[in-house]
Amino acid sequence: MKLTINDLYDLTHTYTLAADYLKGFTYPWEALAGISELIIKIGETLSLDEYDHPSDDVWISKTAKIYPNNYIAGPCIIGHKTEVRPGAFVRGSALVGENCVVGNSTELKNVILFDNVQVPHYNYVGDSILGYKAHMGAGSITSNVKSDKLLVVIKNEGELIETNRKKVGAMIGDNVEVGCNSVLNPGTVIGRNSNVYPVSCVRGVIPENSIFKKQNEIVSKF
Repeated sequence: MKLTINDLYDLTHTYTLAADYLKGFTYPWEALAGISELIIKIGETLSLDEYDHPSDDVWISKTAKIYPNNYIAGPCIIGHKTEVRPGAFVRGSALVGENCVVGNSTELKNVILFDNVQVPHYNYVGDSILGYKAHMGAGSITSNVKSDKLLVVIKNEGELIETNRKKVGAMIGDNVEVGCNSVLNPGTVIGRNSNVYPVSCVRGVIPENSIFKKQNEIVSKF
């Protein structure tokens, strides 16, 4: 199945330097280790006419809507016209694109959100990359550590791909819809234009243009 960065993401919908960075890898989870350094590199190029720089390694677009009662730690970039709603907890290493929604009681850590991503209600997104127009329904989360604390392995049609990382959340392609109260287990990959039913427990690789109804019941949209 299609697992590469080019298979999952339209790189024109993120920061230019982020696109250049991602082009240096084959698989998206390979990019997780360098997100903090990437954010700082991008931040140093941003115009202070367009971005506020309220604290060390934090850059927030002047057109972003930042509601009260949230916490934003660096390294972090919040893009143009993005909303960060009350109760959001941005723990750091968060590269958030344009026209995104980071919602109430949503927590971000070591993530890249492409443009127009919505994580609007009670979401946890950690060690993950979400593609253009990806949407996580209320209460859906990315689980990023296995219960046995072993290194995460990507399971793809019988093939086991070692990530050599203890923490890997979900690699969510462009235009993916994740239903409310779903759990994406460590190392989940969801191909472009796919849907996940609400209250799902997802693991492994979901092909593009699919509907995940439950484990072992995945149907094509076409």
